[in-house]
Amino acid sequence: MVASTILGALATILHNLINFYMWIVIIASVLSFIRPDPSNVIVQMLYRLTEPLFQKIRQIMPFVVFNGIDLSPLAVIIFLKFIDMTLVQLLFAYSRG
Repeated sequence: MVASTILGALATILHNLINFYMWIVIIASVLSFIRPDPSNVIVQMLYRLTEPLFQKIRQIMPFVVFNGIDLSPLAVIIFLKFIDMTLVQLLFAYSRG
């Protein structure tokens, strides 16, 4: 009973964190087209939260940069969605029974 409650809570928190980070990735991607002021605190925060992961994806999969278009945010979103649909759903399933 207690273990299932903890697993359910963990799954819910993980699901919410994944969705929150996905929105951060989407916002950072949209801002990259606008070219905002780089000294803006929010822009710097978004850059610090996303760019290390984007850089790692570009190193592992160099084909995500296609004709000058960087598709690493899309790769991150697909990976996060995969984790959400597998690991989080497994945690939810274990918590229910």
